[in-house]
Amino acid sequence: MLFHKRGMIPAVLAGLLALTGAGPASAADPEMDRLVSGPAGKDWPTNGGNITNQRYSTLKQINTDNVKQLKGAWMTRLKGSGYGGKYSAEASPLVKDGIMYVVTGNDDVFALDAKSGQIMWERWSGLDQQITTVCCGWLNRGVALGEGLVFLGQLDANVVALDMKNGKEAWKTPIEDWRNGYGITAAPLYYNGIVYVGTTGGEFGIRGRLTALDAITGKILWRAYTLPAPGEVGGETWPAGTTHAMRGGASIWNTPSLDPELGIVYFAVGNCGPDYDGSMREGDNLFCASILAVDAKTGAYRWHFQEVHHDIWDYDAASPTVLFDTNIDGQPRKAIAEVGRTGWVYILDRTNGKPLIGIEEKPVPQEPRQKTAKTQPIPIGDPTVPQCATPLPGYDKFGCIYEVFWDGPVVIQPGGQGGTNWSPMPYSPDTGYLYVPGTIRASAFGRFDNPFKSGQRYVGGTQSAPIGSPLAGTFTAINSTTNKIAWQQQMPYRMGGGGGSSVTAGGLLLRGEPDGNFVALDAKTGDVLFKFQTGFGADAPPVVYEVDGQEYITIVTGGNVIQGSANGDAVWTFALNGNVQPLYPPPPPATTAGPLGAIAQNVDTIKIGDNNVEYAFWPARTRVKKGTEVTFTNVGDLPHTATATADKTGTFDTGALAKGDSKKIKFDETGSYYYICTPHPWMYGQVIVE
Repeated sequence: MLFHKRGMIPAVLAGLLALTGAGPASAADPEMDRLVSGPAGKDWPTNGGNITNQRYSTLKQINTDNVKQLKGAWMTRLKGSGYGGKYSAEASPLVKDGIMYVVTGNDDVFALDAKSGQIMWERWSGLDQQITTVCCGWLNRGVALGEGLVFLGQLDANVVALDMKNGKEAWKTPIEDWRNGYGITAAPLYYNGIVYVGTTGGEFGIRGRLTALDAITGKILWRAYTLPAPGEVGGETWPAGTTHAMRGGASIWNTPSLDPELGIVYFAVGNCGPDYDGSMREGDNLFCASILAVDAKTGAYRWHFQEVHHDIWDYDAASPTVLFDTNIDGQPRKAIAEVGRTGWVYILDRTNGKPLIGIEEKPVPQEPRQKTAKTQPIPIGDPTVPQCATPLPGYDKFGCIYEVFWDGPVVIQPGGQGGTNWSPMPYSPDTGYLYVPGTIRASAFGRFDNPFKSGQRYVGGTQSAPIGSPLAGTFTAINSTTNKIAWQQQMPYRMGGGGGSSVTAGGLLLRGEPDGNFVALDAKTGDVLFKFQTGFGADAPPVVYEVDGQEYITIVTGGNVIQGSANGDAVWTFALNGNVQPLYPPPPPATTAGPLGAIAQNVDTIKIGDNNVEYAFWPARTRVKKGTEVTFTNVGDLPHTATATADKTGTFDTGALAKGDSKKIKFDETGSYYYICTPHPWMYGQVIVE
């Protein structure tokens, strides 16, 4: 086995990440600790099924033999909450004692009767609709349960506890101020009287952190920072005498995992900031793009493994970490796995962070101005997505993973949102497979100067999928003992951006798809056994539970901003005795990059964020005469730009437009002008000049 030598730091430095190391004042909830520590069965009590994040259910009433008999048991609409163009629905509902708890992209929480779907109580967040420090849509990936409370993080960077019986607020604790770029989109983790929650905001120059709170009082117990101060663990991997690490991003996008026997909590850490400019942050930049392990009681540093050194490609470690026990070379081992945007699965020993399956440091292309790392850790095994870009018209430079760029554009694959992003990766102890959703998407990368200003986007460049390039996906079963592909499906849509899957003892792999289908597959072979049209983008992971001896499967269907899948506010639940029929299919998401829709004639005003669609230009395509001044007006809530892409006949950029701002651009030359929004590069427009 090859061990990446950068993965350990002397033990004398351990603990410097923690703020206080204080324990919870409250008594723990032994019943909930028991539920979340064991495999998911009757209940689905935490985001990943249990504290391993395996998303594995021991239920098998619904199985490979009878899944074709599955029907809708009930479908509940959540009163329009999270329904609209700025929202994504990525939450896993939780179920305990026959009650389901689900949160929407507006941070509104609903308690439902898990057998009938009837709404029992609802809590509306009152979230400030003017929040502008949003990366990738308004969303919330789920809640946590414990001590008779429902815990959630909010987009405004508050952690809130609600009474499980009625939804009344028990406490609220601010982690930071959203105006400084902070937010929370991950589902918290509850265990042993502590609520663990990570912050987002990597595109806004934050200092990422895992915060531990007392479950009863909401008091902050400690913070484990993902970016070290000088003299702290990893501080030597940032330029000395600078404050770059204090605004270097390193978000925590997803729910941690936890091993009670080892007393360790594990989490994946996102990209560095500024995303695409490494010129001022020489060094490996710990703990960006890493798996980080800290003491579950104190937050003290245990170990780390960095997946990408000195990240300039936005290659987050954004998917949840997964814990499982396995046999490697005939020896029982305690494993942890995480799949990155690189498309590789990283499989480590969770006791110490050493690779269980070889990971080799290999030389990579260099760009001295970017201060690129000389080597990158390359796992032995199979990538789950293509790792080299295909030549496209209008671009001169192409490359494979870790290709370099400066003033661009250079087309690289995987690109932004490529590989596996926020989608979870389940593990089945029955097959020994890890199930990996992947996105096939190349990006044209380029760097530009982007001075830091608190609360403003701090990315130092841009990436966008070249016009006409494929937007597709894969779904892959990886053998966890070899890191090799057991089976793989080529998918027409991107799968790694927000959905996910779960597995059961009934031999089933359950997933949603962006075209609205809920699908059940044979977990051993990948054969599709059942498909049901929900009518909305099915971009959230399913959950499995039992009420009164009946097994149910639930998925939230509400669409996804980046996928461009159909919006909704529906919770669908399935059972063998159901009688609810499928809906008509919604419009499918795009399979190639670029603006969609009919071409408007002689329309010289383009609205951004119109028609309740925050991330869109309207009209997306227009034809005007030479010499026309086109006005771009932002009527949305967030700052947007209209910036020409590489395949253009001229260059233009409106700069950042706040709500209500306008900018006129005169088109004096004929041609086709494609453009994107730089902060939200999945937004496309086209001006045709004749």
